[in-house]
Amino acid sequence: MTEIREGALAFDASRMLIGGAWSAASATLGLEDPSTGQEIARIARGTPADIDAAVRAARTAFAGDWGALSAAGRGRLLSRLGQLVAARAEDLARLESRDVGKPLAQARADALALARYMEFYGGAADKLLGETIPFQPGYTVFTLREPHGVTGHIVPWNYPMQIIGRSVGAALAAGNACVLKPAEEACLTALAFAQLACEAGFPPGALNVVPGLGKEAGAALAAHGGVDHISFTGSVGVGARIQAAAAANIVPVTLELGGKSPQLVFADADLDAALPFLVRPGIQNAGQTCSAASRILIERRIFDDVAGRMAEAYRGLRIGPALSDPDVGPLVSARQKRIVEGFLAGLPEGAVLARAPLPADLPPGGHYIAPALVAGVDPADRIAQDEVFGPVQVLLPFEDETEALSIANGTEYGLVAGIWTRDGARQFRLARKLRAGQVFVNNYGAGGGVELPFGGVGKSGHGREKGFEALYGFTTLKTVAVNHG
Repeated sequence: MTEIREGALAFDASRMLIGGAWSAASATLGLEDPSTGQEIARIARGTPADIDAAVRAARTAFAGDWGALSAAGRGRLLSRLGQLVAARAEDLARLESRDVGKPLAQARADALALARYMEFYGGAADKLLGETIPFQPGYTVFTLREPHGVTGHIVPWNYPMQIIGRSVGAALAAGNACVLKPAEEACLTALAFAQLACEAGFPPGALNVVPGLGKEAGAALAAHGGVDHISFTGSVGVGARIQAAAAANIVPVTLELGGKSPQLVFADADLDAALPFLVRPGIQNAGQTCSAASRILIERRIFDDVAGRMAEAYRGLRIGPALSDPDVGPLVSARQKRIVEGFLAGLPEGAVLARAPLPADLPPGGHYIAPALVAGVDPADRIAQDEVFGPVQVLLPFEDETEALSIANGTEYGLVAGIWTRDGARQFRLARKLRAGQVFVNNYGAGGGVELPFGGVGKSGHGREKGFEALYGFTTLKTVAVNHG
């Protein structure tokens, strides 16, 4: 047993929620605080048998009390859950900071985003409409949007609350019953969220949470024949395996995978306005963000100016334990730190333009790394092509729009892109030609945007989350044709 207490939240982190009951696991896993490297909890090591029990519980709920609820009833429960999340936002944020190593201000934003997702999908649940279709005389034809049934949700460690909100929130609003497998590195807020869902009055089995290893519990969920839809956020390699497992059951999959997102900075840009948006999205959550602005493409005639400004900003970054609310906290694990260090170790001499200073008094067991600003590499080099998933940004010069587009679209990914220019025609030309699921003009990220459809192309995945597009993805469309003469 591991009792977790954070303000008004208290729960046993070693248990799973299956069919409305908190169940003990046959084995547990250690969970560490990335800021110190110390174990903070023991969590359940869910087995394929636990996943099977959760899927069966979800199926029972879908065929029973949960499935019988009206759309308005589902919306009221989600809205109530959003209110509970908002009331516990500070407690959830502190849990997330300890669990992920995320600076406290960023964790607070995630907690409020989770509440906003519940609010948005609570209000949208009874507005998921079909349509009528003009057809032959004597027929009335209409469509219905119906839930898939049981949906599986495999959530990563970098943004647990945000991704639970946009994935599980949308699935529940559409009427599905959910089985959630949080990442073994960070699942405390997933368990706290499940507890709040019980408090809100969700019927048993509507939401089930089974922590555990990806290769055990996650693989079992992806391959389970009783699951009707899988939602996964994570790496390209794991996403490919999940899609292959789901394909054996002919099950649709929403994949939100990696990114190597560019921002294109032209000479006519407002650099004072752009600078915070160039730096912050690259180092937020220690760069462990799929949509991180990891490539900054700069028109050559202003390259030195922009590079100098960004280098100065890097040298002023504060690094420290998550709960001290620095600019940059630790990486999530020793393994992730080794991966990031491996990218930097292979760089030619002089390629690192600037690094943030590491304080001497950091906890010795924490997984800290100095954010690095890299320049003087080729767009085809590994560090400019592959997802680092750490606080590393690459600066790349370009001569004109044609070269900028070639570099920006020159990776296997296509998640997010940013454009900085005052030229209105250029804004529209580039927005259409950039290979990305989201394009931001004279901003980057739009503050998260619960309402804004999110997803990628290429190896960034397929399907869309957030907004109404997520609701469409969590439903199947039925056509009804009535011959009434």
